[in-house]
Amino acid sequence: MKVLGHKIELLTGLLLQEVTMAGLHELRFTEEKPLLRGQDTELEHSDTFHSAVDTDWKEHDIETPYGLLHVVIRGSPKGNRPAILTYHDVGLNHKLCFNTFFNFEDMQEITKHFVVCHVDAPGQQAGASQFPQGYQFPSMDQLAAMLPSVVQHFGFKYVIGIGVGAGAYVLAKFALIFPDLVEGLVLMNIDPNGKGWIDWAATKLSGLTSSLPDTVLSHLFSQEELVSNTELVQSYRQQIGSVVNQYNLQLFWNMYNSRRDLDINRPGTVPNAKTLRCPVMLVVGDNAPAEDGVVECNSKLDPINTTFLKMADSGGLPQVTQPGKLTEAFKYFLQGMGYIAYLKDRRLSGGAVPSASMTRLARSRTASLTSASSVDGNHPRACTHSESSEAMGQINHTMEVSC
Repeated sequence: MKVLGHKIELLTGLLLQEVTMAGLHELRFTEEKPLLRGQDTELEHSDTFHSAVDTDWKEHDIETPYGLLHVVIRGSPKGNRPAILTYHDVGLNHKLCFNTFFNFEDMQEITKHFVVCHVDAPGQQAGASQFPQGYQFPSMDQLAAMLPSVVQHFGFKYVIGIGVGAGAYVLAKFALIFPDLVEGLVLMNIDPNGKGWIDWAATKLSGLTSSLPDTVLSHLFSQEELVSNTELVQSYRQQIGSVVNQYNLQLFWNMYNSRRDLDINRPGTVPNAKTLRCPVMLVVGDNAPAEDGVVECNSKLDPINTTFLKMADSGGLPQVTQPGKLTEAFKYFLQGMGYIAYLKDRRLSGGAVPSASMTRLARSRTASLTSASSVDGNHPRACTHSESSEAMGQINHTMEVSC
C-alpha cells in the first residue's frame, strides 16, 4: 500500500507539473486524477448507471443562446490537445449512455490524457426540473448551435466528439456548422435522414399504443434484444422511466423525430457537395435499429477520412455491451490523428510500450494511417488522414471492419 501511495503521489505531481507548464487557469478547472478508483473491478451491468468516479467530475450549467446546458467535466485542457466531448442519445443522459464505456479500464487509460466533457441535452439530466407547459424545445440545429458556448466557456481549442443516435446527429450538425472547432468524430448509430411521412405516422401510432419508455427502447435496442427482454433491456426500461423526466423526454423525442436530413454528400457526387471535413469513425452493431442509417451515412462521407466499424454481438448500444472493442477502435482512431502513439500496457509491469492491443485493427489500416506524435507531444492539427495519404500514395481509406 505504501508503494501504491508513493506511485499515486508521483503521478499526481507529474500531471500537476504538466498542467502548470501548459499555462492553464487552475481556478477555472478541476484537477485531473492520474489514477481512478475502482479500476481493477470488472464492470457488470449493475455498474452501468453508477460511476465509481463521480467525485472526479464537476457539474456546470452553461448559458447558451437557446437556454441552459448541463455539462459535467473532468480534467483540464493540456496544450494543443482537444477535449473529448460527448452527446447522448434520446431517452438517455450522459450517465446512462456513457458510464460503462468511460469506466472501462482501458478507456480510463486513454481519457486520463484528455479533458472529458459530457453534455446533457436540455432537461435530460438526472433530477432536471420539468419544463413549463408551452416550452419550445430547441431544434436539432439549435442544439448544435449551443455547443460553441461550451467550447468557449472552458477554453477548448477544439474537440473530439463522441455521439450516439440523436447525440451523433447533433455533433455531426455541429461539425458542419463549426468545422474549425471539431478535430474528429465518433458517431454511433447515426441516422442522417429526416423522418418521412410513413415513419412519422408509425412513430405517432407507436406513441398511442406503447408507453414512452417502450417506444424509446425500440429506438435503442435491436428486435432480438427486445424479444429476449434481456437484463440490460429491463434495466434501461426502468432507468428511462424513472431517471429521465418524462415530459422533458417527450419534447426531446418529438424534436428528434422532426429532424431534417443532414445536408451531406460525398465529394464528387453533386456540385459543391458539403460533407464532414474531419476524420470520422462510424460505429453500429449488427442488426441494430440504426444499421441502415449508418450505412447510408457512410455512403455520404468522404472515403479518405472515414472508418466504418460494424460490431458483432453488440446489439443497439455497442458502448454498453462491447466497451472493450469500442475502446480498442477508439484508441486506434486517436493514433491515426497523431495521439496516443504509446500507452502504458496495464498487463505488463514495465514502462510505456507500443499499444499492441490494437493489432487486429492496425493490420487493416497500416497503409492508411500514421501516428504523428506521442501523447506527450504537441499535436499539429493539420496532420489528418487525408494528408497522411500524400506520403502513402492515393489510397481509398474507407474501411469496414467487423469485430
